[in-house]
Amino acid sequence: MTLLKRLMATLVLLPALAFANEGGYPLDRAPEQVTNLSALQSGAKLFVNYCLNCHAAASMRYNRLRDIGLTEDQIKSNLLFTSDKVGGLMTIALSPKDAKEWFGAVPPDLSVIARAKSSGAGTGADWLYTYLRTFYKDDSRPTGWNNMVFPNVGMPHVLWELQGIRTAKYEDEKDPHEEGKMEHKFVGFEQVKPGKLSKVEYDVAVANLVSYLEWMGEPAQNTRKRLGVWVLLFLGCFFILAWRLNAAYWKDVK
Repeated sequence: MTLLKRLMATLVLLPALAFANEGGYPLDRAPEQVTNLSALQSGAKLFVNYCLNCHAAASMRYNRLRDIGLTEDQIKSNLLFTSDKVGGLMTIALSPKDAKEWFGAVPPDLSVIARAKSSGAGTGADWLYTYLRTFYKDDSRPTGWNNMVFPNVGMPHVLWELQGIRTAKYEDEKDPHEEGKMEHKFVGFEQVKPGKLSKVEYDVAVANLVSYLEWMGEPAQNTRKRLGVWVLLFLGCFFILAWRLNAAYWKDVK
């Protein structure tokens, strides 16, 4: 009985443990847009312009972008660097040695980042959507930036020109659990310098980028889901047919 109680307590705590791993900041739900070709195309452009300088996506080829409605000419004109080819992989020129020297760690490959960040606190898309919208200016950090979802992250805020510069606001409040103790509580962001986009426009841009990252983690997911519906319909029809044939076969058997 004691073992059962411990097991149940562990299962209850799992979401809380996953939440704690995310820095304690609640995740916002990312819009579901993996079937929205316009959003995916916009996200692909943002990914190439802002992410692909430091982060590779070595499991993805440029020509796979035709699956989201882009032509080969559009890929060549808008999304390829000078030395890249349409059939090539999304690699970067930055060497791991230089990356570690500049950032303190090698930037991770983003091919399946949306799937890798999934946890009990939310989906990988939720994590990325919240992460890219919670950067703030922090002069104590080597990059000059910090993040609410990933505290003390080594990555700078690459989208700061779009979002602008913000600082984190904290207030001292009494700790409800310990008398006489004060806690430093985050209460919001303060916009110091406006960006090229408004808050709503920036959220839309990040949602598009995250949707692309989610699609890139499994480009065939929309096809898989469509086929899954047909497979279930086939199995349902086959079950009914088998059920009636079985009834017909055994109806005269006493």
